[in-house]
Amino acid sequence: MARIAGIDLPKNKRGVIGLTYIFGIGRYTSSKVLEEAGIDENKKVSQWTDDEVARIRLVLDNYKTEGQLRSEVQMNIKRLMDIGCYRGLRHRRSLPCRGQRTRTNARTRKGRKKTVAGKKKATGKK
Repeated sequence: MARIAGIDLPKNKRGVIGLTYIFGIGRYTSSKVLEEAGIDENKKVSQWTDDEVARIRLVLDNYKTEGQLRSEVQMNIKRLMDIGCYRGLRHRRSLPCRGQRTRTNARTRKGRKKTVAGKKKATGKK
């Protein structure tokens, strides 16, 4: 099993797909990395030699991945909240910040809320 950037890559996947398990590496970047390392995209991860894995690690040193990228994203969100811009306020309130509607269909961001039944007004007799 190949271990790159602290991630165990799946053995049975093609190389171009296996690299996408690393945070910050998508399909385009993974194909570019394999091309720079001189490795066939269709070669399975289990068929990579130690030399090929070392070349991939060397190429990936030029990219921000995993912990470094995650911390940068968190710092960007913190900066938005600190300056008090609209996107920062939406992040602070855990609401969608890219223009989606919130009256319905915002459950992923808002979380599952319990429904409260409408209370009936008590009719008092005089």
